[in-house]
Amino acid sequence: MDIRFITTTFEIPGCKVTKHLGVVRGVTVRSRNFFANIGAAFQTLAGGNITLYTELCEHARQEAFDIMVKHAEEIGANGIIGMRYDANEVMNGVTEVLAYGTAVVLEAA
Repeated sequence: MDIRFITTTFEIPGCKVTKHLGVVRGVTVRSRNFFANIGAAFQTLAGGNITLYTELCEHARQEAFDIMVKHAEEIGANGIIGMRYDANEVMNGVTEVLAYGTAVVLEAA
């Protein structure tokens, strides 16, 4: 079953939840690249957005999101409600990114 809706809210206008399938999550753990750290150090001298780290964060979030969606599909969901992200530093330079939500089956209201 394909995931049709993913939202941070707990309701989707025009749909009703017919079944709660439980929490789904996607986890990835990423470390900073030595060469990216050097490039980022130069970017900090100029100030502003440190694009190397922005890209690393975006890739980590997308990977965690994709794993969460796959998990929801595997258990028969067509939607995820209450979706959130969380991140924790596991050790210096190593970060866990978690995407999670409630897998549901939705029908038109």
